[in-house]
Amino acid sequence: MNAIMNFVGALLAGTVGLASAQPPAAGADIRHGRYLIQIAGCNDCHTAGYMQNDGRVPEAEWLTGDAIGWQGPWGTTYAANLRLLFQQLDEKTWLVRARQAMRPPMPSPTLRAMSDADLKAIYRYVRHLGVKGQPVPAYVPPGEKVATPYFDFTPKNLPPGM
Repeated sequence: MNAIMNFVGALLAGTVGLASAQPPAAGADIRHGRYLIQIAGCNDCHTAGYMQNDGRVPEAEWLTGDAIGWQGPWGTTYAANLRLLFQQLDEKTWLVRARQAMRPPMPSPTLRAMSDADLKAIYRYVRHLGVKGQPVPAYVPPGEKVATPYFDFTPKNLPPGM
């Protein structure tokens, strides 16, 4: 009888262990990366039409960049197609790049505040999405002609000293 009880106990313990087993880390990283992309506002700029459509853009279209520029005293920048960019970077290179200052309106402080684990999760999520889309227009220095539509972030009517 003890042998049967030990067998049943072991069987139940094994079943409970299976039920509570965690998914592979890669799956958890991808889900965490997706979450971070959503809450950090990455899609606002890096997904065409995301802001204008209140976030109603299919996930299959996320992070493919945008040809609408962001113009200010720094020149005109374009939100990169991250799905193409991340194919050119390994994870280690991404970690270094994410910690560097970038041209506005990229919120570099947001990336710098993230942990390495967060940045790796973002990298793995974007890579998981796969290659899609076209490269965005190149940066245009201040004062040069811009051939695309753009948002103007040029400060107006600033008080003296600002």
